[in-house]
Amino acid sequence: MKTEQLYSIFKNSAGVSTDSRTVREGEMFFSLWGANHNGNQFAAQALGKGAVCAVIDDPLYETDERTILVDDCLIELQALASHHRKELKVPLIAITGTNGKTTTKELVGAIMSRIKKVHSSKGNLNNHIGVPLSILSAPAGTELIIIEMGASHQGEIRTLCTIARPDYGLITNIGTAHLEGFGSFENIVKAKTELYEYLRKTNGVAIYNDRNPLLSEQIYRSVNRAVPYSAPDGTELIVEPVSYSKNLVVRLIHNKKERVISTGFFGRHNTENIRAAVAVSVFLGAGIDDAAAAIEEYKPLNNRSQILETGRNTLFCDSYNANPDSMRTAIEAFAETGSEKKVVILGDMLELGTKAHDEHLNILRLLNSLGISRVMLVGPVFKSLAGTFGYKTFHDSERLREYLKIKPVEGAYVLVKGSRGMMMEKAYEVL
Repeated sequence: MKTEQLYSIFKNSAGVSTDSRTVREGEMFFSLWGANHNGNQFAAQALGKGAVCAVIDDPLYETDERTILVDDCLIELQALASHHRKELKVPLIAITGTNGKTTTKELVGAIMSRIKKVHSSKGNLNNHIGVPLSILSAPAGTELIIIEMGASHQGEIRTLCTIARPDYGLITNIGTAHLEGFGSFENIVKAKTELYEYLRKTNGVAIYNDRNPLLSEQIYRSVNRAVPYSAPDGTELIVEPVSYSKNLVVRLIHNKKERVISTGFFGRHNTENIRAAVAVSVFLGAGIDDAAAAIEEYKPLNNRSQILETGRNTLFCDSYNANPDSMRTAIEAFAETGSEKKVVILGDMLELGTKAHDEHLNILRLLNSLGISRVMLVGPVFKSLAGTFGYKTFHDSERLREYLKIKPVEGAYVLVKGSRGMMMEKAYEVL
């Protein structure tokens, strides 16, 4: 079946699902393959739950006219999303970067929702499946789409751009993450700036951090139309930290207006995420009052720079993911908080390939240089290196949790950070 025919079905459906467990009545089900499963096996289950059709790519699972056979379900899902994007005819901004892209996306959405009907990626639906699903879930009447784009290999951002067709783009920063997939920092730069390349070819606009030398250099090399954070609408914009002993307090100055706001974030490094979001929003037509109100109301979730009061301790939850840059930044920010009693709990940083040893050792040296003495480390890489520093180590987060039950931490500021696969959030309930 051709994409145009599938699109006719889509327009009369309740949306798209790739999970037979949660598919709703009237949705189209796409039978995607996973690392350990063949999605075609769940087509009948999805139809039994009321799916209007099941798109399959294995003829063994054809049943009746409700099963639609295509060459490749993933490619067809992406083609359907690309077709829908053309039909939507609304502005779309793509946000990528090594760190801060989800927070920046959420903040832009919070600000712009005050003046427009905004649709944005949910959670971290930022890959070759998540981006198409995000576009296909845009409701009628949407006036602005915000799409997060992630990548662990070269070419991924380029593919996502051909699907999403961004009019505007933002790279938050470029750092060392997914080195196992990219191979080198130079390859990471090439991968992230695929967004700039797309904007150059389509005459789109890049909004960029003009205080970041690397991004500024790449902008001048790659993009025809660029807008700096410092003057997104031609008028100077200042976003600066005021205090960060616990909650980050920032000052916004623009167009002869000044606002000082207390945020739900910890760490002055989040000033750059706020600055990015305000710059984008001002460029897209929001005022400084809208920005200040939205940021002050925004509450971080999902263990991203989140402050959690447990009654026993104050947790600085930053355990959604970790790479060398974000780990270093979080530790330095935590060191600046206003408690005498600090505890740092870190999990291994994954996907660093041959750089894993050196990058973990650098983190240990940083902890030592900052004089943070109470440190607990989780994972085999940290465990193999921590001996000379005298830090407590655990094989996994479950063993950490059991230890904390026996030897509880009380009355402290506690930073918890690690890669997603380390499941550092298991410690929260005993802290």
